[in-house]
Amino acid sequence: MTRPLIHSLEARYYTDPEIYKKEKEGLFAKTWQYAGHISQLKDIGSYFTFEIAGESLFCIKGRDGIVRTFYNVCQHRAHQLLKGEGQTRVVVCPYHAWTYELTGHLRSGPNINAVQSFDKSKICLSEVSTEVFLGLIFVNLDPEADPMDQWFPNVRSELQGFIPHWEHLAPLEWVEIPENCNWKVSVENYSECYHCSLNHPTFSTGVIRPETYDIQPQGYCLRHTTECNSLDQMSYDINSGFANNDKYSSWFLWPMFSFQVYPGNLLNTYHWRAMGHDQVVVYRGWFSRDGAENETVRKIAIQDRQTTVEEDIRLVESVQRGLRSRGYVPGPLVIDPKCGVSSEHSIQALQGWMRAAVPEA
Repeated sequence: MTRPLIHSLEARYYTDPEIYKKEKEGLFAKTWQYAGHISQLKDIGSYFTFEIAGESLFCIKGRDGIVRTFYNVCQHRAHQLLKGEGQTRVVVCPYHAWTYELTGHLRSGPNINAVQSFDKSKICLSEVSTEVFLGLIFVNLDPEADPMDQWFPNVRSELQGFIPHWEHLAPLEWVEIPENCNWKVSVENYSECYHCSLNHPTFSTGVIRPETYDIQPQGYCLRHTTECNSLDQMSYDINSGFANNDKYSSWFLWPMFSFQVYPGNLLNTYHWRAMGHDQVVVYRGWFSRDGAENETVRKIAIQDRQTTVEEDIRLVESVQRGLRSRGYVPGPLVIDPKCGVSSEHSIQALQGWMRAAVPEA
């Protein structure tokens, strides 16, 4: 029986500002999004601000050691509470000095006792679902969101098998990569290796064996697996002393984050921040023990930026230009029943999630 062709998404998914607006209001606010790293909250009262789906938020470490996330808005008359990052004993609104505990509960406010029946125990900052996932902080604006372990089954345990020292790791460097394309174009490029041999010779010959590369859905995760090139071809010493030190693997967490582990148990990450319907910034994270200087990690980061990253920028920006062409007709995806490096079955799964995110499109 002949299987029907599966065609790629229509161009409007990548070029229409209205679809991006719907993603911002829906998808971005109902999925797990990267906020920061636990090393940014070392002490009680440490905090940092950030933005997700157009909302200003802040993470803060409580006296009980719990990391909480709140909308960055006072419950009195809506002034924003915090800027940047720092440390505080309590959260004080700059407008009228309403003061909140680190748990978000109202502590005090000028002259509030003059108001009859004022019950400060009923006033609390609006909290956001938060998880610390192997040292990285994720948030979800959906109060009914399922836990990350349900979204991404087995990912936590698999990652612990590749980075058993995760609790000692912290970011050494963030490489900021602006791309003039829709965020989905960039994510799709990351989520297949059909293009790797032709476009990424360093990655294809220096790290992986392309003929063994495969990507499979795992809940809302795309799991990348491969065998590595012969170890004598590696450009650095991979003898870390941990298991899986001779392997490369990757876990893409829908919609905008990915863990990668290079041979030698070297953790690196991607996270995407959509800046508009045709602009995205990719943050490439490189980790070392306690964030300390590490010559090997620095060298790999430079090599990656000068090769794979630079090669991908050209690809995704060309795709975005092509999507604007009136001559583009979405072609069929190359779905090999045997999967493998030259199959786009991972794109089929990814585009299914994309369609579901904006069903009316």
